[in-house]
Amino acid sequence: MGTFFYAISLLILIVIIFDVSENIDSFIKNEAPLKAILVDYYINFIPYFINLFIYLFTFISVIFFTSKLAGDTEIIAILSSGVSFWRLLYPYLLSAIILAILSFYLGNFLIPTTNQTRRVFKNTYMEDLVKDQSRNLHLQIEPNTFVFIESYNRILSTGYKFSIEKFEGQNMVYKLMADKLMLDTVTGKWTLKDYFVRTLDDNGNQQLIKGEEMDTTLALQPTDLYKVKEVFEEMNLYQLNDYIAAEKAKGSIAYKSFEIEKHKRLAGPVAIIILTIIGVALSSRKVRGGIGMHLGVGIALTFSYILLMQVSTVFSAFGNLSPAIASWIPNMIFLLIGLYLLRKAPK
Repeated sequence: MGTFFYAISLLILIVIIFDVSENIDSFIKNEAPLKAILVDYYINFIPYFINLFIYLFTFISVIFFTSKLAGDTEIIAILSSGVSFWRLLYPYLLSAIILAILSFYLGNFLIPTTNQTRRVFKNTYMEDLVKDQSRNLHLQIEPNTFVFIESYNRILSTGYKFSIEKFEGQNMVYKLMADKLMLDTVTGKWTLKDYFVRTLDDNGNQQLIKGEEMDTTLALQPTDLYKVKEVFEEMNLYQLNDYIAAEKAKGSIAYKSFEIEKHKRLAGPVAIIILTIIGVALSSRKVRGGIGMHLGVGIALTFSYILLMQVSTVFSAFGNLSPAIASWIPNMIFLLIGLYLLRKAPK
């Protein structure tokens, strides 16, 4: 635990120095206050960075610490005195569980809260996180209910050339068209300008209604009409679940990146325990080359885990692979590697 916190503290300082050198032009250009830079951005940056690399540094710390024990022949002495390898593994697992709980709390509750302040600073002084959607937006807001908007201005909260269609099976039973769609940000209601409504019954009879203005409530949010870059960073676990359920109810596929993020947050803490087991089993044997050999193999395994996670995530985001399977495949593979190394570890 001491090795872990010491190593990650040093790296945080190094990363902050590099980040300052990279973003100092943006800070000066946008006249970011010093207090906002230190408090709003960098203080809130620390938990995010710790959780980003927590399993990597747990693994490196385990290998460094255990290799030192093995190099000084202490593990041989412990095992020779009658202590089992499983008893030797116990404090490692206890520490890994503590770090896994810390990672779960950081990723699912603390970091989403700190990210709200950090992202406001980032949007103000570094980059625009809000991007307008392309023209001609097609959305499903409810089952069998579809919306079309030619364009939307998020600053004016106004959309142009709006239409909504409802279907029963293959048959359209309702269509509303309006030249302009405006949001009342106080009441959350939409106002339609120069609208035209067409309804059809089961016999094919039509009813037409035309008007100049109508207030209505739609299952349509302004955020559906523009993109906020990686908005899931601000959502805790419960909010992620609610968002995913709401998008699935709409029939939208926009939930996929959010579901990937959810399972990565759940798989990450488990990875800490699995990589700890691999680290102990790998570095508990005294070998020629000592810590250097163990660290080399350990870092290679760690980056293999990161690479495998990235590859599986891409297959999920742009292919048919389930987000749950994509997030847990690396853990399953490395768990098998860990069990194999445990069998081969000195007993």
